Amino acid sequence: MHIEISTFGYIGNSVIKQITLKNDNDVSVKITNYGGIITAIKAPDSADNIDNIVCGFDDLDTYLSEEYLGNYPYFGAIIGRNANRIKDGIAEIEGKIYQLAQNDGNNHLHGGNTGFDKRIWNYRIIEHEENIGLELSYLSLDFEENYPGNLQVFCLYTLNNKNELGIEFTAKTDRTTIVNLTNHTYFNLTGRKTNILSHELKLNSSGLTETDQNHIPTGKIIPIKNTPYDFSDFKLFDSTKDILPMGYDNNFIIKGERGILRYAGTLREINSGRVVEIHTTQPGLQVYTGYWIPEMCVAGQKLFGKYSGVALETQHFPDAIHQKHFPSTILKPDEKYYSKTVYTIGKKS
Repeated sequence: MHIEISTFGYIGNSVIKQITLKNDNDVSVKITNYGGIITAIKAPDSADNIDNIVCGFDDLDTYLSEEYLGNYPYFGAIIGRNANRIKDGIAEIEGKIYQLAQNDGNNHLHGGNTGFDKRIWNYRIIEHEENIGLELSYLSLDFEENYPGNLQVFCLYTLNNKNELGIEFTAKTDRTTIVNLTNHTYFNLTGRKTNILSHELKLNSSGLTETDQNHIPTGKIIPIKNTPYDFSDFKLFDSTKDILPMGYDNNFIIKGERGILRYAGTLREINSGRVVEIHTTQPGLQVYTGYWIPEMCVAGQKLFGKYSGVALETQHFPDAIHQKHFPSTILKPDEKYYSKTVYTIGKKS
């Protein structure tokens, strides 16, 4: 296993780095300290052809371009302070109302106008006998995006020779605030040769949070057995295309005790033979099949577009601040936020 560090681009006087973690099985993960973005995950298929299996770019300028940000899909980024949506951008914390950015219609999405996905993170290389890694840290100041409290955040990416990509988040605050952190990587196990409708998903879930037309939870938990949302066994995304023409953008409730690392689901693609298995401590998994991913022209080539990747975002439930029976996203000064997700990257033999 080894680590490489290179210059990815510049923001003003800041030099943005890209760190590559590579194990002994030809699996590598590229991460930049701008937004903590996973720009690439390269892995072999069943014929040992190595491809990038996530949506991302080879240079920083494309991530900063108006074309990309104009219909922003958050490729590979750390999302915070609060992943997913908050109704009307309003959060009541200890009796005080905070008006957050309404950057998704009337609602607040993924931390606001300048969330953690657009911040420059400090970085530190981690090397152990059993794994290699990258620790990112960021101090989100009191009232950044109008969230209360100085929030110190750490994100630890690790890779080992079991092909396990670990993502661990830790956070502490000096004032009561809300925290819901995730990573927004989009997978395409064909190496982006085709869209993700050929992919199959299996989930350790029997229910999801019902939402309105704006993806805001109603508060109801909906059973999914024998519905198009039933992933108790592998289901091909293409099989529900006619029933759900805009695909999936839903928060599935993961079975088992939250806070304990447990099986959440498996994504696989038959033609490539690639498989990604997910374990998490989080209570939910947002499945988004990328209907709104923009088609872009990059270096004269048309790339991406709808269904070009599927995001599997482990997190707390959306709009939890307004649903007292949802797992709480409140973080107090005497508490520590912690979550861990492991994506195991494999292939059928």
